[in-house]
Amino acid sequence: MAVFSDFKLSPNLLKALVDMGFTETTPIQELLIPKAMSGADVIGVAQTGTGKTAAYLLPILHKLRCAKAEHPVRALILVPTKELVLQVEQQVLALIAYTDLRLVALYGGVGAKIQIANLAKGADIVVSTPGRLLEMHQLKAINVRKVETLVLDEADRMLDMGFRGQLYDILEILPNKKRQNFLLSATFPEKVEKVTDDFLAFPIKIEVAPQASASDNVAQFAYKLPNFLSKVYYLERLLLDKEVFHKVIIFTRNKTTADNLFKFLERKSDRQVRVLHANKAQNTRINSLEDFRQGKADILVCTDVAARGIDIPKVSHVINFEVPLDYLEYVHRIGRTGRAFDFGISITFANKAEVLHLAKIEEMMHKKIAYLTLDADFEGQPTLKPEIIEIEREIDQIKRKENPDFKGAFHKKKQKFTNTPKKK
Repeated sequence: MAVFSDFKLSPNLLKALVDMGFTETTPIQELLIPKAMSGADVIGVAQTGTGKTAAYLLPILHKLRCAKAEHPVRALILVPTKELVLQVEQQVLALIAYTDLRLVALYGGVGAKIQIANLAKGADIVVSTPGRLLEMHQLKAINVRKVETLVLDEADRMLDMGFRGQLYDILEILPNKKRQNFLLSATFPEKVEKVTDDFLAFPIKIEVAPQASASDNVAQFAYKLPNFLSKVYYLERLLLDKEVFHKVIIFTRNKTTADNLFKFLERKSDRQVRVLHANKAQNTRINSLEDFRQGKADILVCTDVAARGIDIPKVSHVINFEVPLDYLEYVHRIGRTGRAFDFGISITFANKAEVLHLAKIEEMMHKKIAYLTLDADFEGQPTLKPEIIEIEREIDQIKRKENPDFKGAFHKKKQKFTNTPKKK
């Protein structure tokens, strides 16, 4: 295990790292930092929670060292969501504490005037979502012609969210001169590889773990629960143990379930609960995350909008109230706990259909999920007919993907129509 002082980083950065409590590197940092400091273009592929952000920030900040008024923006970091902008902003501010480097964060959902004013004061580093950066460029509020370093962080997520066109629009306005480029991603599918070919020149690829693998720092468990209400009441039972479940993120498939679960826990529990999903106003989303980060709330209910990249320390548990249909999201969800050198626990609630999904996730991860026994005195709720139908339909869909000829529970024989007239 390397230590940060091995890389001959500037004294100001090393001092900031000590203040942050960091001395030893994670595997992605140990491999990526020296390659990045050589000036090469670098691809970093690693699980969530492994320190990718610091891995690219430290070489960039070491190269920048101090503010230069004649260069409006020298480092541009693009991330997919507003929450990630704020997270990267927080980490950059901590690392530049002993420098005069200037940082501006750009994201939508808020008025542009303050951000324009901040850019006018000067910015060495800009962290932005693609859309807001292009908006600032159209308003002539930002000059990116001097950018020396470009970062595409959470590249797979950006492409999943439909930012491909905007990324290429940004490439058009960047300088043609040689610049150093970084691409960071949790996975490396073909669509990310294509963007890599267009944005990076002869990159060095660093991959510290197999794609779609879960961190060894997370113990994975599951409960078989037959229906929605049984899940709700068993969740309520688990959360009574405040000492064990002291900082919990609960994931749902959709916004409606997240809202309903939030209302139930707020009404039935004495815990401080917050909810986070895409329909919430920007300030509400920011406040929910900050309350959870600072300990003002100890339970956060959210959709997969928060599964990628959100770095909140000391999360004790991730609870998958529902199994995600995109299996990679499972890995990203449970990566919210057990980050860096901490240990975490994930618990998944699975009905009859979701047990089949979990089996597929186990195959993908090459790792088993241990099923736990429900408390002996717990009485599950009966499954109502609409939910039975929904579960059976989901089972049919899973089996039909495996075998297109599968005739499920809801298979209907097609009626044969002929032109033969009926006999009188």
